[in-house]
Amino acid sequence: MAVDTASADTVQHTRSSVRPDKAAAVAQLARAFRDSAAAVLTEYRGLTVAQISELRVALGADTTYSVVKNTLTKIAVADAGVAGVQELLQGPTAVAFVSGEPVQAAKALRDFARAHPVLVVKGGVMDGRAITAEEFRKLADLESREVLLGKMAGALLASLSNAVYLLNAPLAQAARLVGALQAKAEADPSVLTAGAGTPEPAAEPAPAEPAPAEPAPADAPAAQDATA
Repeated sequence: MAVDTASADTVQHTRSSVRPDKAAAVAQLARAFRDSAAAVLTEYRGLTVAQISELRVALGADTTYSVVKNTLTKIAVADAGVAGVQELLQGPTAVAFVSGEPVQAAKALRDFARAHPVLVVKGGVMDGRAITAEEFRKLADLESREVLLGKMAGALLASLSNAVYLLNAPLAQAARLVGALQAKAEADPSVLTAGAGTPEPAAEPAPAEPAPAEPAPADAPAAQDATA
């Protein structure tokens, strides 16, 4: 990767000109940029000391909100290898160094800026990549990691419940069959012996008796003498 030697020489010259009492501050800022999950650069012009303290409380213990000097911060981001934030270091600057969940910090900054519009998010860096103010706003609109994990856990539990139901359904059917056989055995113990329960062959029907003979027809009366 090509290196801008002029820029590198400028940074080296600036770093060498830092007073020893400021060098520690530069090293601390560089370490914060390297170690943080995200760093959000803001302009705090117009906020009172009390409001800045309120913002620090809203951000929580996993985020450090520090007012910084732009000249020292430019050297620090160069030392940390962070690109794309040099142009953001103008005007009164404070950086939110996030060591916890970036979405939570983004939401806290967004909500505070709604109540105090003088707080302006300029951009920042996350996972070593520069992010714009617009990307920061999209990050704030995401659901937190805890909420997403909760939804995933709920979906997994629902899937497991369905699986348990499907596995238990044949067992329940088998249990009902065993119960029916047990009830039948209690009613008829012979079903437990070999060959028991086999129906006896039906008795052969008795031969039908012959139908009575029809009586013979009576003799027809003698014809009267036609001459009588």
